[in-house]
Order: sequence, then C-alpha cells, then structure tokens
Amino acid sequence: MATWQGAMDNRGFQQGSFNSFQSSSSDEDLMDIPGTAMDFSMRDDVPPLDGEIEEDKSYNGGGIGSSNRMMDFLEEPIPGVGTYDDFNTIDWVREKSRDRDRHREITNKSKESTWALIHSVSDAFSGWLLMLLIGLLSGSLAGLIDISAHWMTDLKEGICTGGIWFNHEHCCWNSQHVTFEDRDKCPEWNSWSQLIISTNEVLSAAAAAGVSVAFGAPIGGVLFSLEEVSYYFPLKTLWRSFFAALVAAFTLRSINPFGNSRLVLFYVEFHTPWHLFELVPFILLGIFGGLWGALFIRANIAWCRKRKTTQLGKYPVIEVLVMTAITAILAFPNEYTRMSTSELISELFNDCGLLDSSKLCDYENRFNTSKAGELPDRPAGVGVYSAMWQLALTLILKIVITIFTFGMKIPSGLFIPSMAVGAIAGRLLGVGMEQLAYYHHDWAIFNSWCSQGADCITPGLYAMVGAAACLGGVTRMTVSLVVIMFELTGGLEYIVPLMAAAMTSKWVADALGREGIYDAHIRLNGYPFLEAKEEFAHKTLAMDVMKPRRNDPLLTVLTQDSMTVEDVETIISETTYSGFPVVVSRESQRLVGFVLRRDLIISIENARKKQDGVVSTSVIYFTEHSPPVPPYTPPTLKLRNILDLSPFTVTDLTPMEIVVDIFRKLGLRQCLVTHNGRLLGIITKKDVLKHIAQMANQDPDSILFN
Repeated sequence: MATWQGAMDNRGFQQGSFNSFQSSSSDEDLMDIPGTAMDFSMRDDVPPLDGEIEEDKSYNGGGIGSSNRMMDFLEEPIPGVGTYDDFNTIDWVREKSRDRDRHREITNKSKESTWALIHSVSDAFSGWLLMLLIGLLSGSLAGLIDISAHWMTDLKEGICTGGIWFNHEHCCWNSQHVTFEDRDKCPEWNSWSQLIISTNEVLSAAAAAGVSVAFGAPIGGVLFSLEEVSYYFPLKTLWRSFFAALVAAFTLRSINPFGNSRLVLFYVEFHTPWHLFELVPFILLGIFGGLWGALFIRANIAWCRKRKTTQLGKYPVIEVLVMTAITAILAFPNEYTRMSTSELISELFNDCGLLDSSKLCDYENRFNTSKAGELPDRPAGVGVYSAMWQLALTLILKIVITIFTFGMKIPSGLFIPSMAVGAIAGRLLGVGMEQLAYYHHDWAIFNSWCSQGADCITPGLYAMVGAAACLGGVTRMTVSLVVIMFELTGGLEYIVPLMAAAMTSKWVADALGREGIYDAHIRLNGYPFLEAKEEFAHKTLAMDVMKPRRNDPLLTVLTQDSMTVEDVETIISETTYSGFPVVVSRESQRLVGFVLRRDLIISIENARKKQDGVVSTSVIYFTEHSPPVPPYTPPTLKLRNILDLSPFTVTDLTPMEIVVDIFRKLGLRQCLVTHNGRLLGIITKKDVLKHIAQMANQDPDSILFN
C-alpha cells in the first residue's frame, strides 16, 4: 500500500519536462531499444490477440474500490490528436481511412433524428461549400491584385486628381477634354513633375513593389496543379479544383479589373494566320527557351545555394533593399524596363494598328489600300530600330535580374519575368522575319505564300510563342502551359505553334538538365518529394531498403499490453521517430498496428492533466478488452483509439518498383515490412529517396532533408 501511495505521489513524473518530448520528429527509419532480440521462430507461447481476451466483469479489482480500472481518455476527441506538425509528410491513406470512418458514423446517426439528418446533409455539402468560398475569395483577391497592380504601376508616373484610386487609363475614361487619339493625355492626370511644380505636398516617396497579376486562366490553373504541383491528385480533388477555379473566374469576371469585359490578361487579336514555314522560327524560339531555362535554373540554384550557405541568408531584408535599389537604378533609364512587366508583355504581344503610337509600331506607311482590319508588311521606321536596341538591353537586364530575384523573401514572381524574356526574344525575331519577308518576298521560302504588299508576318505572334517557350524551359510544363497561354491571350487558333515551342523547349532543357525550377528548389531545400515523372527500373526488393539493416540496432516497437507510461515516455525522449509499430510481444513480433508519436504525446499529457491516478507505473494498453487488474495497482491507460489498426504493409520480397509506385500514387509516409505476418522492418519515404539516389550512383548520405 505504501508503495502504491508513493507512486500516486509521483504521478506527476516528468510532467514538468514532458514538453521536451515534443522535439521535431522525422520520418526516418525506426530503430529498436538496446537489449531486445527479435525471434522469428514459431512458438506456442504467442500471447493471445484481443479477441481471445475475455473481460472478467465480476472482478472487482482493488484500488479505491473501483469496479473497472481501465481508463479510456479518448472517448471524446482530444484537440491535436490525429494532426501533423508543420513540414511533416501527410499520410494520405490514413487520412482517407479516417474520413471514410467519419462519414460512415455520420450516415449511421442520420437515421436517429432530424437534426442528425440535417448534420449529415450539411457534412455532404461542406466540401463543395468550402470550394465555393475558396473560389469567391480567389476571384476577389485576383481582381484586387489586378486593379492594385495597374494603380501602383501608374503611381510611379503620376496621380489622378479626380480620384486618387483611379489609374491612368480609368482616370481619362470619364474626361470630357480628350480625344481618342490623345486618350492617354487628360487634364485630370498629373505627373509627379507637374505636381511638384504646382503644389511636398506630394513628396512622399512611394516605392512601387512588383505585384504578380492574376492570369485569369482557370482551366490552365487546374492543369498546372495537376501537372506540376501535386503528386497525389485524386479525381475528387480535380473536380473540386475545377469548381473553385470556375467560381474564381466568375468572380473575377464580375469585378472586371481590366475594364474590357474579358478575363484574359494579355488579350490578342491577330488578323493573319500563321504559315507552315513559320514553324522553323517557332522551333528556334523553343530552342532559345530551352537554353534560357537550363541557364536560369543552374544560375538561380547556385545563387540560392550561396544564399543558404553564407552570411547573405541571414540578412534577407538587406538583400531585398539592395536588389530593389539596383533594379530601380538600372531599369529607370530604359522605357521598356521602367514600365511594369505585364504592361511590357502586353505591348510586345500587340498587333500594330493605324492608331498605335508605340515605337514598336513606327513603320513607314507605303500603302494605298488594305483589307479591313489588316495592314500590309511595311518597312521599319526610326522608332522600330530604336525600340529594337532598347529591347535587346531589356532582354539582358531581365535575364540577369530574374536570376537574382527569384527565391528572395518577397514574391518577385517567375511566370511573368520568364514570359517577358521570351516575349522580347520573340518580338525581336518576329520583326526580323517581317523585314526579311518585306525586302525579300521573292525568295523561295516566301514567294509561295507572301506576296508584295501582303500582311505575312505578325511579330506579336512570335512574342507570344517566345513567352511560352521560355516559360516551358524554366518550369518544364507542356499541356498546362499551352492551355494557360491561350487562356491568357485568347489565341485559340495558335495552339500548334505554342505546342511546337513548348515541346522543343522541354526537350532542349531536359537534355541539359532533368530538373525544372520547382524540382530543383525542392531538392535544394531538402524536402522529401518523390518525383512521379521517372520510372524506377531497378530489380531490388523491399528487404534491401528497409530498416533495420544487417548489424543495425533492432526496430523500436511498442507492445500492446506490457509497457508502462514511463517506458513509453523513455522511448519518446530517446528517439525522434514520427511513429512506432505496435506488436503483440517482443518475442512474437506479430504486428498489431502503428501509432504516431504526436498522438502518444498528446494523449499521455492529456491523461496526466485531466485524470487522477495515472502515474509513471500505469500500464498502457492498445487492446480492445480490459484485462484483469490486480488490487492496489495504479489505473491503466487505454490508448486503443489512437492506434492505426490497418497500417500499409508489404512483404520482404516485394519488388521496389512496386513499393516506389505505392509511395508515389498513395502518398504514403511509411510502410511496414512483414514476413508471414511478423514485423521485420519499416520503409519511409526518405529511405526510398536515398535508395533511388544510390541506384543512380549517388552518395545516399548526400541526400539532405530539411
């Protein structure tokens, strides 16, 4: 009695330091505690399973006269149980099983009362309601970003006295003192130089930050998520993503941020169809995009690695300020680098008309008649030649600046800068082809389809194809890229040139390096990501990869009915594993289930706080039935409800190509390896990644995980 009383007095055993157990856990292999042995011989003394244990209901079991001393603290949900720490891999199979059980329970209760039926119906529609809210919020934010981006871009040049919230274009819309030709010049819009002369009131320094404008490409966004972002993408997620994109597009269309009743960011309307011969320059743009993509990835990763491994990474704010100052100084003298990148791309995509005043449209008008909506090819004027060398300088600056800005602690963007590089290169090539066709229309490559005075070449189309090529070279997108581009531009009839450029850029970039920019940054940051685009073709087995290996410590396991709270807390404090297999006994190694470290910590901590009598010597049970409890012993702790009774298992002779496929398609965190129902080891996602590196003749220890 005195012994038990002393244990009761010590019920707060290690309670003060229990939070120290909540150290960062890893998904690494689970090792055994020393002093145990794994016996795989068949024995007759294998402890009985749960179904073989009969509860002794007549036993009155000592200790304070309680009739049932098994304490189950998980009858009511405990906050935190079943959740994940930040930056931990989600076990999708476990989550799907829990969600299915939850739906089954709600469905069964729906027949009990009207309120339960209403709860069941609301639960069924909760996912769609969430997608509706996400779509509404996404569309609203996209519209806000679009409007804010145009306003902040024009804020660099001046302000609207008729309403400070209007950008330059909207400011002049309602003006009564402007003609269509001079639509950008209205008395309501004042430049900063005019305001400084006429009124410190406006001397506050307003630094315009780059804002990535929403693309207005809902279908392309869904395909991008499917192709590039997610490796676990079930059909339900596809439909819900599509629904969210639909609502977002509808909301954006209702806001009408561009003022033209269109969703597209860079609307184009080319009047000349492309010719088969033009596939040659389109493919050349694809080659340029692939070369640019490979160069950008290598240079950007090298700079980001330098940022992570040197003192530079400790001062992100200073880096941002320095890069902002350098960009402002180098960009301001050139009108094409001074304007916003989205505005630059829009101008490069533009098909010149009679009323366009841009230098890119400064051609000599040597024609008498033209078809409706068309202008024939014309010799370039002084403005075009001036724009060409300015665009060449812009191309160099964009290439260099994008390498250093992507990966900083501000959202400097990747899509728009990459598209800008390709659009500049495409416009330069397009103008060159246009002038070549004008002065040499009698060449064999032109005379069959380009007559003198005809509108043969569209430089804006080359800019659009170049943008797709460079974006594809950087991201290695194909299907989603083409869809995004024709959604951005509305150029549905130019899918073939876009496809040719996108595939060429991917082939060229893949020849110089297999990783896209996202894959490269995932590897740089040490995230355990299984690439689903390459097949595993090696003939190895699960037993070659599982832990423990030969001469390694044995697997760390918990037994279902023979470990105390102190034993479990000791294992938690001495290891950093994310979970532990539960077996019948150390001798039999018959697998019962798998329990997460986080759930163990939360459950034991909750039991110590809310229930009297739980001490370090309390026995933890993962069984379904309560065993007989001797008198004058501390209460036991039942943790059956946090035990995963169906962990994913493979046999030791399972080919690794199947194991890798399982990890990729099911989004597993780990799987257990068994032989004739007995636990042998465990394979985690990190073990799979190290094995793939080893098969590729890389040092597996060089694979670092964050």
